[in-house]
Amino acid sequence: MKLKALLTMASVAILAQSAAAAPLSPPQTAALSRQLQAIVDDPAMPLPGLSVVAIRAGEIVYSRQFGLKRLATATAPARPMDADTMFRIASISKFVATLGAMKLVEQGVLTLDADVSDYLGYKLRNPHFPDQPITLRMLLTHTSSLRDEGGFRWAPDVHLKDVLQPGGPLHGSGAMWSKDHAPGRWFEYVNFNYGLVATVMEAAARERFDRLMRRLVCDPMGLKAGFYLADFAPARIDDVATLYRKREKDGAERWDPQGPWIAQSDDFHIQPPVAPAGMERYMVGTNGTLFGPQGSLRISTGELAQIMLMLMNEGRHGSTQILRPETVRTMLARQWTIQEGVNGSASGDGGTFHGLYGAWGLGTQHFVDASGVKDGRARGDRLVEGGGFTGVGHLGWAWGLNALFVFDPRTKNGMIYAASGVGADPDTQPGRFSSESRFQERITDALYRGAIAPGAGK
Repeated sequence: MKLKALLTMASVAILAQSAAAAPLSPPQTAALSRQLQAIVDDPAMPLPGLSVVAIRAGEIVYSRQFGLKRLATATAPARPMDADTMFRIASISKFVATLGAMKLVEQGVLTLDADVSDYLGYKLRNPHFPDQPITLRMLLTHTSSLRDEGGFRWAPDVHLKDVLQPGGPLHGSGAMWSKDHAPGRWFEYVNFNYGLVATVMEAAARERFDRLMRRLVCDPMGLKAGFYLADFAPARIDDVATLYRKREKDGAERWDPQGPWIAQSDDFHIQPPVAPAGMERYMVGTNGTLFGPQGSLRISTGELAQIMLMLMNEGRHGSTQILRPETVRTMLARQWTIQEGVNGSASGDGGTFHGLYGAWGLGTQHFVDASGVKDGRARGDRLVEGGGFTGVGHLGWAWGLNALFVFDPRTKNGMIYAASGVGADPDTQPGRFSSESRFQERITDALYRGAIAPGAGK
């Protein structure tokens, strides 16, 4: 082929790549911001605050914050949401914790398919299936046979051995074990899996989980994020958003959409965080649940975007290789896809949240663009109306927080949002094309169409 033709082809490729990652024009940015502000201000489902990031072709093309990170009180003024605002990001914590686990796998400290008993120092078995070892892969894919019915977080002086082993003083009726499904056979989304992941990481590395995550992930990437608030400096605490709902925090938990916002978590202008009682006696490798690996990471959407870009770039953050490319591929690779009645249940809840979870990687939900209707209600994991966006990542919702982290490794398109509360019961406002609530669908649909879809930014 002639040199001129080669140069022409190269120029076309460069122009196409540049066009794909072109920033939004000011009118497009303004239009998307107006749409998101309208969602925040919707009287049917008001949101105290919202932070979003859109990535197209591996470039951040839109990042905005709306509303307040802390509402005004009798003793303190309101604080606006900003780019430094960190959220208790709920179950997206699991995705980030998996980065640390995979780094230990990469270093040979952990093995995905080894019996975790080898790390814990005691034999871990579901007593109903005593011959089946439990592995790190099972914990990361929610197929371990553990259940949340027996609890998933304990005080510093608790040794999980006393919880998990029959005859242990905290084993009780053994509600933490499935009686029906052996390890490795059945998916059920379980928070306790990640308390055990953190404990295994500690036992293998001989380092406290929160400090381990800082050494392996946060510090190399320059992130302020962390799992243990008692170690946060006052300035970092001030960046943490309070989470709200218009519902009672305890007791009957009645919703009152016309009532006041009620702080549910991280209300630090009232009282700063303190270490749990007995923390000074904590023994590494006995109880990683107390650091909240399942849901207590505080992180900003901008820092989540840096994690997303790192994974899009095969584990590289700037000049630093956080994870090897093969480690990233292993983490994101599909581990299971729902087969009704064979490896999980999509028809009932069964841990799949009525069809929201249909496929999984290692600590990673696979969004397969499924959508359907059952009993007159939409169900599935579809992210945009009409479909067209698939990806990997994680959802997070708890204490009023609603969040999403999802990207397509092939196209390098991604969406992140974190809303710091809800003003009405989300269950009363179902989605039109997914198992999510309508306001969640509106956020992802707006981000996709306004910043990522073909034609956006052109």
